[in-house]
Amino acid sequence: MTTNALNIHELSKSYGATVQALDKVSLSIPTGMFGLLGPNGAGKSTLMRIIATLQEADRGSVTLDLETGDGPGGRTIDVLRERERVRRVLGYLPQEFGLYPKVPARAMLDHLALLKGISRRKERREVVNALLRRANLWEVRDRRLGTFSGGMKQRFGIAQAMLGDPRLIVVDEPTAGLDPEERIRFHNLLSEIGENVIVILSTHIVEDVSQLCQQMAIIDSGRVLLSCGPVEAIRRMQGQVWRKTIDRDDEAAYEERYAVLATKLFAGRLVVRVLADAAPDPSFSEAEPTLEDVYFATIKLGRRAVSGDDAAPQVAG
Repeated sequence: MTTNALNIHELSKSYGATVQALDKVSLSIPTGMFGLLGPNGAGKSTLMRIIATLQEADRGSVTLDLETGDGPGGRTIDVLRERERVRRVLGYLPQEFGLYPKVPARAMLDHLALLKGISRRKERREVVNALLRRANLWEVRDRRLGTFSGGMKQRFGIAQAMLGDPRLIVVDEPTAGLDPEERIRFHNLLSEIGENVIVILSTHIVEDVSQLCQQMAIIDSGRVLLSCGPVEAIRRMQGQVWRKTIDRDDEAAYEERYAVLATKLFAGRLVVRVLADAAPDPSFSEAEPTLEDVYFATIKLGRRAVSGDDAAPQVAG
């Protein structure tokens, strides 16, 4: 497997005097699927646009270290200063991906391949056909893009992102709005791609990261709150998550008294999940932690730390 790495060091970006979109973000992202998890407005899309050379940073550095495959050694690209070099090895699927609705899929992908620099017709045809098959779009290759379902459009988006054999692929909120079947297809495609290149999956859907990514980071208010593997993050919370079925009328009281991670309905009853070092009282039972628990705990504790709430419980490190 090719070993590449994207290294981000103290990257900052602000909008005006009041909005700090990124605040000294530092991450090391290896080959494989990397999940960037955070709520809407956390700074994920700003970070993705900077990596994709579509936006400038205020401070910090981003470097892409590539193995050339020609023996020992490799090359390093300064992402912030060498935009053309980055674009030659980059595939990008933004959150809003515009398509020409009246153009057939194969014709559109052929046009994008030409823009990507694949000028020889025979080579372009082979590349386009291979990508349509890989994205499971071969049977609909001559259908107009405007007739595609949401999942088909996203798979076409990945097909265009793979043009030019990229070493770094950035996908921003790719599964939002997809039905379960299309999400599975998309997951399988991303997982296959992530075997040999860096794939950064920016999302607020915890399940996507849990199912796909070997490494992840949680970001909120422009700051990295946690960076590790999902399995390791879940392991750290063993023995700290407790559950109890409660009456709906008591929900507000529990929210005020405990560090509530989530409340969910199960079989018509309300189940509360609480973060604590020990059972809050004998009526609670220990729950197996999930990545969703990690996510909610990290976000809530991060916000309490910013607000100066020293009484906030801590996630074990």
